[in-house]
Amino acid sequence: MTTSKRIVISSDHADIPLRQTIAEHVAQQGWEVIDIGPTTPESTDYPVHGKAAAERVASGDCQLGIIVCGTGQGIMMAANKVKGIRCGVCSDTFSARMIRQHNDANMLSLGARVVGKGLALDIVDAFLAAEFEGGRHATRMEMIEPSEG
Repeated sequence: MTTSKRIVISSDHADIPLRQTIAEHVAQQGWEVIDIGPTTPESTDYPVHGKAAAERVASGDCQLGIIVCGTGQGIMMAANKVKGIRCGVCSDTFSARMIRQHNDANMLSLGARVVGKGLALDIVDAFLAAEFEGGRHATRMEMIEPSEG
């Protein structure tokens, strides 16, 4: 059974230190962190890590996910290929809040070469603190959900 505060975190090889900093920060806020990223600097493929994290969220094993690569773009694209995932790249706190409040995002992607540690943690905090507002936003989310068949 999934706890209400379980989060998966992953990255590619280039972003291990930022990922680990985020994992520690999130754990201090009471989240159970499932870190599935690499632990050594040998080259890995960000699509593999984005997909693996997204599958944890899509399956319900984790409520939310945070993924990191150089720009945040590639790993986000891989995550969004998984049905049920709504992942956005953010480099500011306003966008992180809005992807949760208006787009019901269940994953956040960060670019380690775009944001520094302090800003990354502020973005994570904004993402985690926000909640989906529903209403007109729910109608819009239904419009972009892929149709069956």
